[in-house]
Amino acid sequence: MSEQPKVTQAMIDLYDEYTHLTLDRRDFMEKLTKLTGSAAAAAAIAPLIAANPARAAMVAPDDQRLVTERVTYPGADGVTMRGYFAVPAGAADKLGGVVVVHENRGLNRHIEDVTRRVALEGFVALAPDFLSPLGGTPENEDRARAMFRELDGANTIGNGVATVDWLADHPLANGKVGAIGFCWGGETVNQIAVNSSELVAAVPYYGRQPAVDDAMRIHARLMLHYGALDERINAGIADYEATLKAAGVDYQLFVYEGANHGFNNDTSEARYNEAAADLAWSRTVSFLKEALG
Repeated sequence: MSEQPKVTQAMIDLYDEYTHLTLDRRDFMEKLTKLTGSAAAAAAIAPLIAANPARAAMVAPDDQRLVTERVTYPGADGVTMRGYFAVPAGAADKLGGVVVVHENRGLNRHIEDVTRRVALEGFVALAPDFLSPLGGTPENEDRARAMFRELDGANTIGNGVATVDWLADHPLANGKVGAIGFCWGGETVNQIAVNSSELVAAVPYYGRQPAVDDAMRIHARLMLHYGALDERINAGIADYEATLKAAGVDYQLFVYEGANHGFNNDTSEARYNEAAADLAWSRTVSFLKEALG
């Protein structure tokens, strides 16, 4: 049996640069080949760093404990938003609502799985597809990543605020809404917190921080999760924390040692950090249950 190739931090950092900055796969593979020593080794390592859409879900799509459906609802400026909705089967009482915001690959199977996990914790959960204005998330992840550069930033924030409002008014929800987001979704949740007066609680995972003047407008309670090895995103932590303190925002901030950007994504073998993900998840669930009643 051949030995599995070793993934180094430099390779993970290179992948992060490719997926968030350059989007140039040929350049990524050329640089990865230099790091690994051969094209064959690079070809073997790339799938270990990337997310694997075929990886089994933690909560099956047909789990009988849940009711799930595809929904549409009004977004900003006449946009029709699409989303994936999940709620505990037979829920007798109205539940707190949680918006689950995807990474820069769009509303894929992994985020649908996370949405089901949220619902199983006793919430009404909605994962919006923020690529709805462009026709929705495509199957090809490289194409999906490229589409994010075509989005209008103000419209995206407006669609996030509209999502919170729609979920707050849902007949199965109790009117209190929180949001959880990962990577691009973490940044988006930060921006929703800046712009939504209805958002009660926000949980950005390794999301880029808002500008200082914007952060001063946050009223929602925050729980912030970062991986200690995520230098690109972590560069903004100090200023963000100083602003939150100055604004009197109720926040908690956790940095997980040995964890990379994307540490919660269990479909990425090299970047997933089970210990950090489990601890962050338990903290998140407790926080949202307390905040959303």
